[in-house]
Amino acid sequence: MTETTPGWLSPDELESTRARMPILYVDAVPVRVDDTGVVTHVGLLLRIGSDGTVSRALVSGRVLHHERVRDALMRHLEKDLGPTALPRVPASPQPFTIAEYFPTQGVTPYHDPRQHAVSLAYVVPVAGDCRPRQDALDLVWFTPEEASSPIAQQEMTGGQGVLLKQALAHVGRLS
Repeated sequence: MTETTPGWLSPDELESTRARMPILYVDAVPVRVDDTGVVTHVGLLLRIGSDGTVSRALVSGRVLHHERVRDALMRHLEKDLGPTALPRVPASPQPFTIAEYFPTQGVTPYHDPRQHAVSLAYVVPVAGDCRPRQDALDLVWFTPEEASSPIAQQEMTGGQGVLLKQALAHVGRLS
């Protein structure tokens, strides 16, 4: 099958590339903020993995060839949260951290069995109505305390719970 969208690799090309080099990703932590800019809630997606397990997840995805990082962030936020989420991504976004996912567990807190991936991680305020799409079943808004609880952390895989805690610390909401 021929792919006509620029920047996309065929499944075989992607698998081959993943085996040879790191892939660039973006991770986004969707948040609700009050009038003073304080984070009041964190949005976590509910997903079913390829193995049938249910987990909580951040918005995440690849940056395409010849795609600006900001555009990749917006694309994945719209894909996962819906077109009326109204994310407020600045013109020149700055990541709060860089997460390096390895196929071998234990190298970093982040693990992706498919590949070595480098992800730029952002906290993104959203003001609109979020309606999960694609492979997300639901989006649930948690208080920062609920999101950092052991129960919520256990529901996240691949080190995304660690990334979420870093995001909450970055915005001054980790207790």
